[in-house]
Amino acid sequence: MADFLLYGAYGYTGRLITRLCAERGLTPLLSGRNAEKLEAMHREFGFPYRAVDLRNTTELHDLLQDQKVVLHAAGPFVETAEPMMEACLATGTHYLDITGEIPVFAMGAKRSEAAVKAGVMLMSGVGFDVVPTDCMAAYLKEKMPEATELVLAFAWKGGMLSHGTAKTMLGGLGTGGAIREHGKIKPVKAAYDTRTFPFTEEVPLRAVTIPWGDVFTAYFTTGIPNIKTYFAVPPSQIKQMERSNWLGPLLRLARSRPTCARRSRRGPPVRTMHNEKRLRPTYTVR
Repeated sequence: MADFLLYGAYGYTGRLITRLCAERGLTPLLSGRNAEKLEAMHREFGFPYRAVDLRNTTELHDLLQDQKVVLHAAGPFVETAEPMMEACLATGTHYLDITGEIPVFAMGAKRSEAAVKAGVMLMSGVGFDVVPTDCMAAYLKEKMPEATELVLAFAWKGGMLSHGTAKTMLGGLGTGGAIREHGKIKPVKAAYDTRTFPFTEEVPLRAVTIPWGDVFTAYFTTGIPNIKTYFAVPPSQIKQMERSNWLGPLLRLARSRPTCARRSRRGPPVRTMHNEKRLRPTYTVR
């Protein structure tokens, strides 16, 4: 009997989760669309597997029927979360995912009443983001109950972007960013604001606003009406983000994205920046 269902098991992050399960003595049921890739993982880890396409509602319901919880790791979640959430509501399966996409958090919030009736938890952002940072936001609000502004900034050391994350970023090309202002989510230009944060004492880093999931969630957790999230990137990437504001119409062309998406699937995961110093999230409340 599997401990939980892992959908998107053969993706970059899915494989990391699978490896961690093997180290911790957990047994996931591996799933995704590609049977050959799942079989290869079965040979490597010994875990059971079953190939199911999210578009096949009947098979998806059958897959979830005997599962208490699914950890959904197949992005871009703005495209894949809805069918999985709907199937979980129908089968009484708790839903977890590792997204950071604002529309997906809104998607779950929209189904809040249905989830309560079904006795099902719909919890997005259980990876690096957003649940951990949301907990910190709640802690800060508890310490500073009069706060009206929350600034969250983060960076990671020498890691990689998964292909799913790369596809998500490509899908947002030319669409700008988002902040929360006076309680409302406000669309803004890409690279709307930049600031330097002391992620380490030795290496302060320049960070830029991005439409991270906390822009949506932290308001409901804390009631703080003004929220910005920042991510540390090299100056060259900040320049690219600024240029995307002028190239927005071109980048949004439907015919340009499939080519970019195909390129994002080639080769190893995308390596990110920063030195070997361990970086940490930085928070400011006012």
